[in-house]
Amino acid sequence: MNIAGGLNAGMQVATALVTTVGLKFLGAIAVWIVGRWLIRIGVGLLSRSLTTQKVDATVVRYLGSAIAVLLTVVLIVAILGLFGVETTSFAALFAAGGVAIGVAWSGLLANFAAGVFIIILRPFKVGDFITAGGITGTVAEIGLFGTALDTPDNVRTIVGNNKIFSDNIQNFSTNPHRRVDLTAQLAGSVDHAAAIQLLKDGLAQIPNVLSNPAPVVEILDFTLAGPVLAVRPFCNNAHYWQVYFDTNRLIRESFGRAGYPPPSHLHVVKQA
Repeated sequence: MNIAGGLNAGMQVATALVTTVGLKFLGAIAVWIVGRWLIRIGVGLLSRSLTTQKVDATVVRYLGSAIAVLLTVVLIVAILGLFGVETTSFAALFAAGGVAIGVAWSGLLANFAAGVFIIILRPFKVGDFITAGGITGTVAEIGLFGTALDTPDNVRTIVGNNKIFSDNIQNFSTNPHRRVDLTAQLAGSVDHAAAIQLLKDGLAQIPNVLSNPAPVVEILDFTLAGPVLAVRPFCNNAHYWQVYFDTNRLIRESFGRAGYPPPSHLHVVKQA
């Protein structure tokens, strides 16, 4: 009887424990779902409010990411409190393992600090076309730890903020126009002055080529085949590739219509 009674008591205790833990677990799931939903709603309302007040999109997205992360940490601590975990014990744990955490998170902290400096110094903003961290693309978002770039072939690429901030940054959208750099090889028998004027007249007809500054067509170099012309029209960054391809087409078609012979390299045969 004593053994049976002990088993019954043990089963009751185990059942009560499982029930308590199960209820806490279900409660934690419910709190997580509701909390995340409220965080999304709150961040969305804040973002819309800042956007309505004409706050820069870069700042809006950065603040939204920062607040979402902060509130998520608070939510996790609150869920742990449901299981009876004291938040003061977490403070002591983090204090004891501060050095190890600092080393492990040094990269994240460096990216976070670089993101703050990017927001403050503003070398670029959302929508700018840049080259940074070895990647060229349009800035889609500046996050807490990384910046999202959409490359010209439409691939979303995330680059760490620290890599961007510690490297050279080229912002093609800051200035009102940029130069397209192309070359045209002439045969040695072609009158270079006539070829230069032919290209200048053709560049004036290409859409979105700026007249001020005027396109530059000059002799850049000499090869065995003949002179090499530098062909450099100016345009707005948004029209770069259209002007680039149209200028290449102009070189090919205008030289063909003018009857210029194709350049051929001279090969020097060494005597044995």
